[in-house]
Amino acid sequence: MAHAKAPVANVGVPAPDNLTLAAFLIASIIAGANAVAVRVGLTELAPFWGAGVRFGTAAAILIAAGLLLRRTFPSGRALLGAILYGLLSFGLTYMFLYWALQEATAGTVMVAFAVAPLLTLLLAIVQRLERFTFHGIVGALIAGIGVGIVFADQMRLVSPLTLAAILAGAVAAAQSTIIVKSFPRVDPVVENGVGMAVGSVLLFVASLIAGEPWIVPTTLPVQLSLVYLILVGSIGLFLLFLFILSRWTASATIYVLLLAPLTAVALDLIILGDMPTVLLVIGGIVAVIGVYIGALFRPPAVSDTKRLDA
Repeated sequence: MAHAKAPVANVGVPAPDNLTLAAFLIASIIAGANAVAVRVGLTELAPFWGAGVRFGTAAAILIAAGLLLRRTFPSGRALLGAILYGLLSFGLTYMFLYWALQEATAGTVMVAFAVAPLLTLLLAIVQRLERFTFHGIVGALIAGIGVGIVFADQMRLVSPLTLAAILAGAVAAAQSTIIVKSFPRVDPVVENGVGMAVGSVLLFVASLIAGEPWIVPTTLPVQLSLVYLILVGSIGLFLLFLFILSRWTASATIYVLLLAPLTAVALDLIILGDMPTVLLVIGGIVAVIGVYIGALFRPPAVSDTKRLDA
């Protein structure tokens, strides 16, 4: 979720080809479906244990791939950055989200989590890594109104602690993006492998502290959801992001998070029968508009010709 520089006048974002667009749409569907798959898994697996198994297994696969491909593993500050990234992105983020998904619907979680790109921008401004922008503040206000609508509606259905956990997960994910930008670059396969491994350790520790049962899933839906989350929802989604980034811009790739709530709400209804409320839909639309204005929209630069005419 890196932030690209504002485009100069008369220079647009390159149009993606059909294959890139297809990958983008598939990634959006997977991102939204992940929350639904987690809810299916939570019918049998405890939250921290289920998340730990997911990322621990995915980490083993990615690290093995890194060794087979002879990728360079990090050391020094680069290793520290990968560890911090893992603690935030896979540890704290999913600790909060898995816990929240015990009570909240997938649609609610994904609508609230869609503000992560905007939170990244705001945290970067607070930490003096990016400059204050007018459209950033306007976007934050609009997104805040949208999330407020969603939370005001959902407080009738879920506890305030659950809603707070969703926001905490979004903040952790946003800060993890800043961590990536603040440390030396690492091969993405290795960085995510190390990050998932570190995150899974934190999740397993949390599971032990919470006294969760460590069981192997016995029902077919839960088994399938876990396999899906490991191979498709974690590794597959990561590879799709790499593919899209290699053929499109980083800022355009962020749009996956804006489309994911639509997928989550639809699949939540189809698979789990959770009917979205009118206010959830309205609040989600307002929040997505705010994120676009604050984190993705870049006003066109004034061209030299216009300056001469002024």
